[in-house]
Amino acid sequence: MSQLIATFFYVGHLRPAPGTWGSFAALIVGWIIVSFFGAWGLVVGSFAAFGLGYWATQKYTAGKVDHDPSEVVIDEVVGQWLALVPLALAAPAMSPITIGFCMISFALFRLFDIWKPGLVGWADRQDGALGVMLDDVIAGIMAALIMSVLVFGVL
Repeated sequence: MSQLIATFFYVGHLRPAPGTWGSFAALIVGWIIVSFFGAWGLVVGSFAAFGLGYWATQKYTAGKVDHDPSEVVIDEVVGQWLALVPLALAAPAMSPITIGFCMISFALFRLFDIWKPGLVGWADRQDGALGVMLDDVIAGIMAALIMSVLVFGVL
């Protein structure tokens, strides 16, 4: 069960760039959540995925040398969902413009997750499951802040 959750239903085993695949899968599943449960469903889902992801990552990496293996992508799921929240609040229905904003959200989150500026880098250097999860949460929040300016300024 921990592998299933940590790899987001084995999406983390896709190559190359499992983190990008995990973020893309999160984008699709996130919009499905928004379609059925609205933006607040995505917020609740983010908290639930964080809790489950922390547990699963802790179990999955126990005894391993690499505390953040590339196949663990549940952290990307949480970060990407957080990055989508402003868009889900502003435009809960899918349209051509929301698809464009989804791609911007995806690009911003991946940028911050890969670049690891400031607090993202600090969190990434923390040991254990909390560090694995927290850097993506911070990257997602950074992307969400920029998305807030974009979507509420345009929509």
